[in-house]
Amino acid sequence: MKANLKKYEGYLYIAPWLIGILVFTAYPFITSFVLSLTDYNLVASPNFIGLDNYKRMINTPMFWTSFTNTIKYVVLTVPLKLAFALFIAYILNFKLKGVNFFRTAYYLPSILGGSVAVAVLWRFIFADTGFVNLILGTVGVDPISWLGDPRYAVFTISLLRVWQFGSAMVIFLAALKNIPESLYEAAKIDGATKMATFLKVTLPMITPVVFFNFIMQLVQAFQEFNGPYIITGGGPLNSTYLFPLYIYDNSFKYFRMGYGSALSWFLFVVIMIFTLITFRSEKYWVYYSDEGDE
Repeated sequence: MKANLKKYEGYLYIAPWLIGILVFTAYPFITSFVLSLTDYNLVASPNFIGLDNYKRMINTPMFWTSFTNTIKYVVLTVPLKLAFALFIAYILNFKLKGVNFFRTAYYLPSILGGSVAVAVLWRFIFADTGFVNLILGTVGVDPISWLGDPRYAVFTISLLRVWQFGSAMVIFLAALKNIPESLYEAAKIDGATKMATFLKVTLPMITPVVFFNFIMQLVQAFQEFNGPYIITGGGPLNSTYLFPLYIYDNSFKYFRMGYGSALSWFLFVVIMIFTLITFRSEKYWVYYSDEGDE
């Protein structure tokens, strides 16, 4: 009897995790797919309607507007954030006085950036009479309607996401510190410039981390909600109306839970496609130091 209990002891240890993933991940995941095939509206019982929700979305202009806006947002935000995070990590990798303070200070926006309070603060900073236009005014530049002009609104929203570069920066910094010093010494002996050293030594050595950060930032950018919802509400002229806002409005504003579930599954498939493409491209640009051991 005791031997039998010992046999199942491992299952007891993993039970909390197993229950958590089944109840809070697997069940909602499967349920949302089932609901996407119904006309469920939180009031009446759901009726099976097959693929009607999916057919309806491709014939809805707002669906394409929000999806196009989301693609623009992702294309703008992900490269900007990665480049900025790597730039700051590269600087903080030098032995500077008070560097620990700066590492902490640059990480703070990642903790605060997604909060409602910071999003509200962002709206005031980029208002027509806000801090940014005040600074531009001192050098003779006319005020710019950062949040009221469709040409600038997406860019302004993207800056909030870029500002939350702390997590990516910390990961880049850890990768930079793991590059063997002997590689830099060899490059120096060969007479390589700093730019050549960065492009031919530093960047190839951290490509696994670039790959990881790219995937993480890609997924987060596709799911962006707080910034456009709080700062612009999707405006002006729907220029910042991203796909998560479209899902939210249909699900919780108009109570079209079936249609909202179908939209969620569409977003899931899009993220999966982009992620798979990235994984397929990995062999062409990601370098692993243990590849030579195979």
